[in-house]
Amino acid sequence: QVQLVESGGGLVQPGGSLRLSCVASGSISNSNTMGWYRQAPGKQRELVAGMSSGGSTNYADFVKGRFTISRDNAKNTVSLQMNSLKPEDTAVYYCNARWFSAYPRNAWGQGTPVTVSS
Repeated sequence: QVQLVESGGGLVQPGGSLRLSCVASGSISNSNTMGWYRQAPGKQRELVAGMSSGGSTNYADFVKGRFTISRDNAKNTVSLQMNSLKPEDTAVYYCNARWFSAYPRNAWGQGTPVTVSS
């Protein structure tokens, strides 16, 4: 069983920065994709950024140039550096891992809240 544990959320003023981190434990394939999704109140969960174990990245248009995803494959961790935060970035941020082991697998963290407000 794979467990994802996030940390780093909180309250920040507009224009500020936060760094989210996620640690994966359990049986996860070395070839995997880890990333971050977010869900604001009343809205659907959406992709923020993802990164494969090979280093390929993809970002949602609304975070390009502001957020940076990184990972440490040896430690099975993924981080999200969020700069120039806006009130519309307020949401619960979820860590996600996807890999293939006999069939496609998918795991989610419990979520960490991010509030951008003055």
